[in-house]
Amino acid sequence: MTTEYVTSIHPSSIIETGAKIGAGCQIGPFCHVGSRVVLGDGVVLKSHVVVAGNTEIGNDTIVFPFACIGEIPQDLKFAGEETSLVIGRRNRIREHVTMHTGTAGGGGITRIGDDGLFMAGCHVAHDVQIGDRVIIVNNAALAGHCIVEDDAIIGGLVGVHQWVRIGRGAIIGAVTMVANDVIPYGLVQAPRGELDGLNLIGLKRRGVSRSEISELRSAFRVLAKREGTFQDRASQLGRDNENRLVRDIVNFILVDSDRSFLTPNPE
Repeated sequence: MTTEYVTSIHPSSIIETGAKIGAGCQIGPFCHVGSRVVLGDGVVLKSHVVVAGNTEIGNDTIVFPFACIGEIPQDLKFAGEETSLVIGRRNRIREHVTMHTGTAGGGGITRIGDDGLFMAGCHVAHDVQIGDRVIIVNNAALAGHCIVEDDAIIGGLVGVHQWVRIGRGAIIGAVTMVANDVIPYGLVQAPRGELDGLNLIGLKRRGVSRSEISELRSAFRVLAKREGTFQDRASQLGRDNENRLVRDIVNFILVDSDRSFLTPNPE
């Protein structure tokens, strides 16, 4: 255990031999930090936090009471192989959050980006890949192998099926089951997940210009037409389109995926 520059470790906490604790960390009462854990500088474990497995937590991340980070996957195929969980910087991980390590069949790493907010009771399963500035609201759950791109918001009590991709800047309304890929900047709601439009409020908050949003809305109307397959319509949009937001959607749709897509209702 490396502790030369630690601000404080409460005497009731257990830090196993081999754990690496960065400068300025604060580890509150009744925490348990495993032998293969790496805590970056300024990490705060409030109290009653478990950090297990081959887990790395980036600088200035705060973990709130009763979170359980880095335990083995809830996957019956997991056979004890060496896998890991990597969490980026400045994340806020609230009470009772669970995040699991990866599996050999899924690449071996569950990865969380920077500046995320993981609200109370949410779950991040094995091999999930989450980008930067993602918000996952209370009691939402991501099944194994999901991908959540930058700036996405996943509402409370949402369930995301394994292997689903949530595109950049998309928003999923509360109490929604998402079983298919969600395009970037999409707005999804209803109990079984319907692509109901675009996340216009999110785009405006990010300072996207009115002209870019107008072009994006026009592209969405093209995707909602009946002619051709969804991929055909995306390819049509991709021809000579310079709008960066439209390009994000086109590239997302045309890449190989293990799931089908939530598609707009035809006009």
